[in-house]
Amino acid sequence: MKQIAFYGKGGVGKSTVSSNIAAALVERGLSVFMIGCDPKHDCTMNLRGDVEIPTILDLLREKGIEQVGLETLITGKRIELDEIIHRGYGGIYCAECGGPKPGFGCAGRGVIVAIDLLKRLNAFSILKTDVVIYDVPGDVVCGGFAMPLRKGLADAVYIVTSSDYLAIYAANNICRGISEFANKGGSPLGGIIYNVRGILDDESVVRDFAREVGSRVVGCVPNAHEIAEAEIEGKTVIEKSPKSDIADLFRELAVRVYTNHLTSVPRPLPPDEMRHFGQLIRKRTREKYIDE
Repeated sequence: MKQIAFYGKGGVGKSTVSSNIAAALVERGLSVFMIGCDPKHDCTMNLRGDVEIPTILDLLREKGIEQVGLETLITGKRIELDEIIHRGYGGIYCAECGGPKPGFGCAGRGVIVAIDLLKRLNAFSILKTDVVIYDVPGDVVCGGFAMPLRKGLADAVYIVTSSDYLAIYAANNICRGISEFANKGGSPLGGIIYNVRGILDDESVVRDFAREVGSRVVGCVPNAHEIAEAEIEGKTVIEKSPKSDIADLFRELAVRVYTNHLTSVPRPLPPDEMRHFGQLIRKRTREKYIDE
């Protein structure tokens, strides 16, 4: 079983990339389990036609975890796998960790509880999946969201970023989290995926960043209309437009990620070098969109 984690700033297209990779892998005959770690519980949305599914934390609250505790729910067999894991496109297993009630608790806590539950229910052994994909927010690498990094759950972490400064800034923070835990049994960095978002489309910015942190760009996803059209219907491009060039691009990226064995421990940039990147991005934005 290969375990892969995708991290990135909110809104950078991380779930678009990870769900299309999941769809491309299942298309190749692999069994895939995708775990959404965002409290908004929308990571697997495009694999299930935008159909709402209960989150693991919501279900645990309904079962009385706050009154009796997780141990009692498990030993008393009050919760079953089919209540928290649902089938999506191509038979992909989908689960959403969820988050705390608004105004209460830490959002990352849901990841810790959910993954602990899945392991204690022997979900990974029972499902016998070839690939497990974690889709994790990367705006703040707190304890819960850093769990795949700390515990070494993922064989490799892939950072999805645009050429926007805030996305690069978040990517650098994720690199800092990876470097903190990688030498203590944590997960290494598999590479950077450039996904076009925002006003500036400048692949060289992302390639420069990847080189500076000691990694590489493993794929570039353009701003294609097929992606938006598919997501309106709650689908991946693989499902909605299987014969399109962008679908083929995701298939190639999926193979590259699945077969990749080149990982690294990144060297996060210090504040002064991040400021340099900010100045570089502003300069290129002016040159491209203002001076012209």
